[in-house]
Amino acid sequence: QVQLVESGGGLVQPGGSLRLSCAASGRTSSTFFMGWFRQTPWKVREFVAAIRWSGDITAYADSVKGRFAISRDNAKNTVYLQMHNLKPEDTAVYYCAVTADGNNYNRPGAYEYWGQGTQVTVSS
Repeated sequence: QVQLVESGGGLVQPGGSLRLSCAASGRTSSTFFMGWFRQTPWKVREFVAAIRWSGDITAYADSVKGRFAISRDNAKNTVYLQMHNLKPEDTAVYYCAVTADGNNYNRPGAYEYWGQGTQVTVSS
């Protein structure tokens, strides 16, 4: 069992930055992948970024490459999503999740545990 708690969302102007945090507790492993996904009422949940808990593998959706960075702090059992140059289309509820299925890190259905989500709104 893994519990995940996100924080760090909020309202930011276009071009601004935010850092999301995802604190994990419970059973984790260096082979687990932690993923960030986002969802709006009119779109399916989409992959944003993922990192293997060991930190040696990261992956990003094309829409956020060069703007977002995923990282982890093993001592704090926390994964971060640093977001720069935010755009209105980045507005969504952001979720972190964990999976043992590293071959499908970009698929929501592969993830067993999810946080409650944090709202990110990019607007002037």
